[in-house]
Amino acid sequence: MIADTAHSVRDAAGCRWPAPDGIPFLRAGRRALAEAALVHLDAGEVEAALVLLLADQDDWWRGPTAEPAALQRLVRERETLTLREAMRLLAWGPVADYFAHRWSDPTFLAGLALAEAHWNEPHSAFELACGIGHHLRELARRGVAVTGADVVFAKLWVARHWVVPEARLLCLDAAQPWPHLGPFDLVACHDAFYFLEPKRPILEALRGLLDPARGVLLIGHVHNRDWPNLSAGAAVSAGEMAALLPDARLYEDAELTRALAAGRAPQAAPADDLRGAEAFAAAAGPGLPAPRPVTGLLALPPPGAVLRRNPLYDAEGRIAWPSERYGQEYGALATYPPSTSQPPSVPLTAATVEAARRRELVDLPEGW
Repeated sequence: MIADTAHSVRDAAGCRWPAPDGIPFLRAGRRALAEAALVHLDAGEVEAALVLLLADQDDWWRGPTAEPAALQRLVRERETLTLREAMRLLAWGPVADYFAHRWSDPTFLAGLALAEAHWNEPHSAFELACGIGHHLRELARRGVAVTGADVVFAKLWVARHWVVPEARLLCLDAAQPWPHLGPFDLVACHDAFYFLEPKRPILEALRGLLDPARGVLLIGHVHNRDWPNLSAGAAVSAGEMAALLPDARLYEDAELTRALAAGRAPQAAPADDLRGAEAFAAAAGPGLPAPRPVTGLLALPPPGAVLRRNPLYDAEGRIAWPSERYGQEYGALATYPPSTSQPPSVPLTAATVEAARRRELVDLPEGW
């Protein structure tokens, strides 16, 4: 894949694809959309091209399509809008709640724990289905060169402008042939593998991105088909996951969250012991180190971070869930207490480090 113009790229077969804001739109199943966007870009109509691409969604989406006028405002006012305002204009609904508060949700903490427990001091990392870049942000702030791919262009565009502007970003379908990438020291897919099909070829493609000597593969928060999940998707059982990754260490997702909160190493489990787990995770690869305590390399914000009181607390310091479903899905495993007296903004110090570990205090992006 090479740059074709300032706003497009060409793949190995010579086919042109739009790449506004440096994000190649490579979705094989959206060729007509790509060509329509290219017409606008070639005519200098960047806003019109972005409005087309930002309205696109994945095949699981059952929500509304964002209004063109809202997307025009999003493009025109992106320098002054907050992340939450941007997601409202994109009409993401409950997905916006998920992204806005992911900084403290237990599934995100489990992913951080999985990465820190098997930290191999990566110089480069790739994440499939990276969303708006929560995990990429944490890696980039530790000096890792990050690449993210997602099927939804709008998520990558939000990542570019509000979360992790330095990332290399690609929009593609997981099941299509990928452009040449890698090798990477760290390859991950968090909280999305249960959506992806066909699973075995996608896992083989992820393995193919690993550095052959030191690469680590992390598959976080895989919904268990044997548990009554709240999400759509194509979940698998723990036994099926073990068969797909026979060399992997498996963890209950809740165990990873608990390990982060306690500052200890997570305990792996055989697949048979995970039959009743809500979700599980896997770690594999030629460079996989033994699990170590999750003391703060990723579990805590980097030095100098300015922390804010978790926005899930209301003015009286009590948790106010953004929706009943959000509270049902994440409340039972939340690491932050039901009430707090923390001030609105404090630095990360020895006095605030435990509140930061619990996510009573959080390290939000500047434009949150």
